[in-house]
Amino acid sequence: MVLTGTEVKSLRDGKVQLVDAYATCEHGVATLHHAHIAEYGNGTYANHDPVRSRRLLLHRTEIDRLARKTAEKGFTLIPLEIYFKGPRAKVKLGLCRGKDVRDKRDTIRARDERRAALREARGDG
Repeated sequence: MVLTGTEVKSLRDGKVQLVDAYATCEHGVATLHHAHIAEYGNGTYANHDPVRSRRLLLHRTEIDRLARKTAEKGFTLIPLEIYFKGPRAKVKLGLCRGKDVRDKRDTIRARDERRAALREARGDG
């Protein structure tokens, strides 16, 4: 990843959220979007923007392979974790397929059934 100094310090403090983050491979450049790296507490006026897009440093063959995969219908690159290997911050990417509408309905139905069962066990219902 290409980072500024205050971003590295926040990462080392563990102040990162990857909840809505995703990566893209466009025009031969891999980019991480919507990853929230909190501002560094001891930073000055030169602190970084917490939600800026960050360039990922990958080999050309990796970028081309990921671009082909994400061009297929329904595939997205999701950052799974950020870790340090020596002085470099690295991102573990996963190639994921989004859920269908049917899958979401099944998930919601299972969650509601589980809640109802817990309510019955407590005696609330």
